[in-house]
Amino acid sequence: MRERGENVEYKEPTFVLFGLEFSYTIVFMVTVTAVITFLIAYLGARNAHTGKPTGMQSFMEWVIDFIRNQASSVMEYRSNQLIFLALAFIMFIFVGNMLSIPFKITTTNDYILWKAPTSDPHVTLTLSLTVIVLCNIIGIRLVGIKEYFLHWVRPLWQLPLHIVEEFAKTLTLGLRLFGNIFAKETLASLLSHAGSASILGAVLVAVPTIAWHAFGIFVGAIQAFVFTILTLSYIASKIETNH
Repeated sequence: MRERGENVEYKEPTFVLFGLEFSYTIVFMVTVTAVITFLIAYLGARNAHTGKPTGMQSFMEWVIDFIRNQASSVMEYRSNQLIFLALAFIMFIFVGNMLSIPFKITTTNDYILWKAPTSDPHVTLTLSLTVIVLCNIIGIRLVGIKEYFLHWVRPLWQLPLHIVEEFAKTLTLGLRLFGNIFAKETLASLLSHAGSASILGAVLVAVPTIAWHAFGIFVGAIQAFVFTILTLSYIASKIETNH
């Protein structure tokens, strides 16, 4: 994938596997995101006990309670499996969104080595496609295959609308996340270029850069939350067929 900065076209090192081209940068950043997410979850559950929670356990319990409360606002059916699925999504996406703060690493020949993986549409659309597939699998498991497919054809004229809706959900869920994080990184890159041009430029953009990175943390958190809540609402639409 190529990105354009201020008079610069950035590239990513790639490799070919099974006839498909992959970005080393994206594979590495997704792996880093997964490892960090796992470590946070592991540290939060390593010494879990039934007494008063402290440290990482307290943090993880707060996040889980937060997701439970939000889930109750979008769906009637709730289970630990769905809560932990939502927990995995919100943690992975939040960590991924944060990896480009406060910097993005590029080489002297304009190759990107470090960036937020969620600023790449391949990653976000893969996440959204995963959500849609999971929603349908969960729907079939919980309501039964007969009731699930009756929901699609009841009434029959809505079948094409349901099909279009699935494609629309996939695109909007993935592109919303990509657009916000990509915009965050693009403006941060422009500020960085302006600051590196001269000492005066560095002084002038210092405050805007700090403010933008602070806003980037807010945007990253909001987008992780929105993605997760929409995931739960999509699941609810599959298992609560009377709505």
